[in-house]
Amino acid sequence: MGNVLSAMLTTSGYILSISDVAVGVKRGSEELSMYNSPNSGMSSISDGASNGSDSKKLRVEEAPPSRVLHIRKLPNEASETEVISLGLPFGKVTNILTLKGKNQAFLEMGTEEAAITMVNYYTTVTPHIRNVPVFIQYSNHKELKTDAGNQRTQAVLQAVSAVQSGGSPSSDVQEALAAASSPVLRIIIDNMFYPVTLDVLQQIFSKFGTVMKIITFTKNNQFQALLQFSDPVNAQQAKLALDGQNIYNSCCTLRIDFSKLVNLNVKYNNDKSRDYTRPELPAGDGQPSLDPTVAAAFSKDSSSLLGKIPGALNPLSAAAAAAAAAGRVALAGQTGSSGVLLVSNLNEEMVTPQSLFTLFGVYGDVQRVKILYNKKDSALIQMSDANQAQLAMSHLNGQKMYGKIIRVTLSKHQTVALPRDGLDDQGLTKDYANSPLHRFKKPGSKNFQNIFPPSATLHLSNIPQDVTEDDLRLLFSNAGGTVKAFKFFQDRKMALIQMSTVEEAIQALIDLHNYNMGGNQHLRVSFSKSTI
Repeated sequence: MGNVLSAMLTTSGYILSISDVAVGVKRGSEELSMYNSPNSGMSSISDGASNGSDSKKLRVEEAPPSRVLHIRKLPNEASETEVISLGLPFGKVTNILTLKGKNQAFLEMGTEEAAITMVNYYTTVTPHIRNVPVFIQYSNHKELKTDAGNQRTQAVLQAVSAVQSGGSPSSDVQEALAAASSPVLRIIIDNMFYPVTLDVLQQIFSKFGTVMKIITFTKNNQFQALLQFSDPVNAQQAKLALDGQNIYNSCCTLRIDFSKLVNLNVKYNNDKSRDYTRPELPAGDGQPSLDPTVAAAFSKDSSSLLGKIPGALNPLSAAAAAAAAAGRVALAGQTGSSGVLLVSNLNEEMVTPQSLFTLFGVYGDVQRVKILYNKKDSALIQMSDANQAQLAMSHLNGQKMYGKIIRVTLSKHQTVALPRDGLDDQGLTKDYANSPLHRFKKPGSKNFQNIFPPSATLHLSNIPQDVTEDDLRLLFSNAGGTVKAFKFFQDRKMALIQMSTVEEAIQALIDLHNYNMGGNQHLRVSFSKSTI
């Protein structure tokens, strides 16, 4: 062990036993120094002193996985609670050591697996504290041997344990949780497979305190929200417990940070914004007002949305609530959560069951389609479940199809009936239950991760090797649109094609998804989140 040094670090009441890398603290200056042997193969990295200054360099060995993590370049004002919050989505946090003078910290996770998951995640997504990027790597320490007498850190860890187990921290640790001065959280929803509404957010976050105001919006093609609590402590508790959690199973992941705002100015109470302290606010132009029956239903069912933390929230109840909010129907058990949609204001001269199957099939597996015999501008579409119906409704309501703005709502029907045997309904009803074209019948399919709103840019896949850009431009132009841009992926099996409008892209998808390109290779078309 010629290249192994050991030292004892004593600071702020902690004693830390270290091997492989020695960490020393000069009295008074708390200057961190790292040592290595000439043949240890260490690489140079930047020290995080003085809030990210690169004026000094450290040489640190590439450490093997450990449940102790080294965090660098912390902002000066970062609290222990905020450092702990980085680890909470990945498992139990068992100890922490902060080096305030050097803007660094050591965080001990409950298991090595949790630490590995955390490092892997933050390799792809840079973590931030107070809007400052921080850096995380494995420490050479296998555990933190700290002085249990440090009451402040023990209080913070107790508070975290209380929040993790779903309880409330005792009064003597409230101060530790109040590290953030803002009662306003900024919430981003990643991997939004199912819609998330303002009311769903209110139900989830109200477990941690009084939610006063919410504003929702879309930025950079992502659903975001600003949510204001009555007290900053509540905001801190909610962030600790919910950041990184999934609203629905395996999707709709909450990414939570503190907003720089300390108060939200809400002008309207509608589907996009809400001030719960001022129910008299108007709905605003063109915005539906809050249906009192929906509000009453949500107030009765506060527990069903929030599952045990950590873990996913109850997906069925949450989806039903989302459907109720979007469709403005009252919740009564699973009322309003059927998988059947009513689509109206269709172009009855152009629409067919097949065109509806193809378009709505982007958002779920369509089982049956019935164009109404006595009202051919309307149709019933049965999806495989209520979640898919809600998803299709939220993405397609208000879109243009064959020149008309279609309306999509939840139907009161539970199923779409097939015509009686021997009855000719002119081909207005089709059964697609066994269709080979369902996108989501395979569990874990990549299609679940690639669901986007209608856009002018389409994603093409399964392109034969001998098909050229000109071939595809001509094909999509003949569908009745103008091709504005085109880009092959590197392997040329996939491409992006941009039409001049969203309506043209919708038309091209209806006409050309599953188009036979020759040799029994069928083109796959879906909406893209990218632009060219």
